[in-house]
Amino acid sequence: MEFETLAQTRRSIRGYKPDPVPRAVIEEILEVAKAAPSSMNTQPWHVHVLTGAPLERVRRRNTETMLAGGKANRDIVSHGEYEGVHRGRQVAIAVKLFAAMGIERHDKAMRQDWVMRGFRQFDAPVSLVLTYDRELDPGAVVHFDLGALSYGICLAAWDRGLGTVVNGQGIMRSEIVREEAMIPESEVIMTCIALGYPNEAFAANTVKADREPNAHFVRYVGFED
Repeated sequence: MEFETLAQTRRSIRGYKPDPVPRAVIEEILEVAKAAPSSMNTQPWHVHVLTGAPLERVRRRNTETMLAGGKANRDIVSHGEYEGVHRGRQVAIAVKLFAAMGIERHDKAMRQDWVMRGFRQFDAPVSLVLTYDRELDPGAVVHFDLGALSYGICLAAWDRGLGTVVNGQGIMRSEIVREEAMIPESEVIMTCIALGYPNEAFAANTVKADREPNAHFVRYVGFED
């Protein structure tokens, strides 16, 4: 796929077929994604690829813990609730997703089910857990590097007919993910990416988030008009 087409057509996938993803395909995706830039070529990332029984245990324990009233326990510091323009964009995509899924504003059960799908990593057959070496904290620069890797993974997957969604809910209870994936304490769990073949019948998969016009976030300095 041409790069512009790839970048413009990619969208987050929140409904997956149960079909397994071959390990060789995941290896191809990571081979491409690791070309992402990193600060001073540090390549600070680790990727833990979960499927099968370990991933099912993560799903089950995440769901049980959060339904029981558990609080978020992430390795990285959270920004808290979004406000202002950022909250507006969050609400806008939620409105589009709920409309596609037929979830009414007053339907608390369906809204909670949607949240639980996030904690289940949207039932994708594969989860890629991204971590970095704890010695690199505080992690502003390394977070940037892992963001570049994440985007590379999403694009390389899309180019191969696979869908992804970067999913902070999936590692909201980092201690569960660490235990089930046997991730050492020397690594900080940053986020995870759900991966699988898109279920084209799943209505939310048709939703694509809007992007702001360049004029809303770009300034040109020193250019002649």
